[in-house]
Amino acid sequence: MSKILMYGTPTCGDCVLAKQVFAEKNIDYDYIDISNDEEATKKAIELNNGMRRIPVIVFQDQSILVEPNREELIAKLG
Repeated sequence: MSKILMYGTPTCGDCVLAKQVFAEKNIDYDYIDISNDEEATKKAIELNNGMRRIPVIVFQDQSILVEPNREELIAKLG
């Protein structure tokens, strides 16, 4: 498993943006498509304190970003 785990959907604009940032920075991550996965959807909601927002990105240090903009994600990645 990679150091970063991202819950999202293929049609989510913020998810596409996060994937682009990971690609630009050559960051390895695991992507979980929650669009047809009820258990993954529940986990993403649980990680986000009961709110339905994506992407939910979990980092190796167990910190979480939800719907980060480009600048927030780049800052977190260092």
